[in-house]
Amino acid sequence: MTLGWKLVIDSTNAPALADFWAAALEYEVEDPGALIGQLLAAGQIGEEAVTEHRGRKTFRGYAAIRHPEDPFDETSGVGRGRRLLFQEVPESKGGKNRLHLDIHSEPGGLDKLLARLEDLGATRLREVDNGPAGHWWIMQDPEGNEFCVA
Repeated sequence: MTLGWKLVIDSTNAPALADFWAAALEYEVEDPGALIGQLLAAGQIGEEAVTEHRGRKTFRGYAAIRHPEDPFDETSGVGRGRRLLFQEVPESKGGKNRLHLDIHSEPGGLDKLLARLEDLGATRLREVDNGPAGHWWIMQDPEGNEFCVA
């Protein structure tokens, strides 16, 4: 049996970081609105557990994105495939990531991809050119998390 998983990323503003990564990866921001409505109506959560982002109710301190072609639970909005969950934490990022994403462009599309990511709020840090072994850029997302673009 294959195990299910998701990558969880600490953040200071989960909905904003989810928006960035959804646009960067061409994923969809999950919509937990139906689940939130059910939980509120049943008294299982209070209004303090909920916030609104871009006109949708979401759980305070959390946001997730999923690949648009992967299955998802229609009741909860939770993806059942390639998924990233952003959770708000009180501390800021302290050092270099121990885990990062690599984003690959289509052949000949590196400059276009770099420009698109910068338009979304990413920052180029350093170019790495190892000749035949590879060429990529190290970038940061809007909260300073490093990722690579090749």
